[in-house]
Amino acid sequence: MSPDELLTKKDLELFKKELFEALRPFQEAQGLPQQKWLRSSDVRKMLRISAGTLQNLRIARTLSYNKVGKIFFYKADDIEKMLNGVEKKSPKKKS
Repeated sequence: MSPDELLTKKDLELFKKELFEALRPFQEAQGLPQQKWLRSSDVRKMLRISAGTLQNLRIARTLSYNKVGKIFFYKADDIEKMLNGVEKKSPKKKS
């Protein structure tokens, strides 16, 4: 790459995708489970919660996460378990 070429975010995303695809056969050969990771914005949409509520779940250790730089990542399986474990409560009737 010459000094006058600019590396864009799209270039990095493409590289990341290609890298994970290239590493997949090695991961499968070692019998490692593939995990899908979600960002905070995805988790907030799935759980229909605010950023503050998500932060409280992290602080209370209700929801495990990994932090890379300034970005929080959550296991998709953990979010699915949380969604399936939530009981639907009906509103109380007024007497």
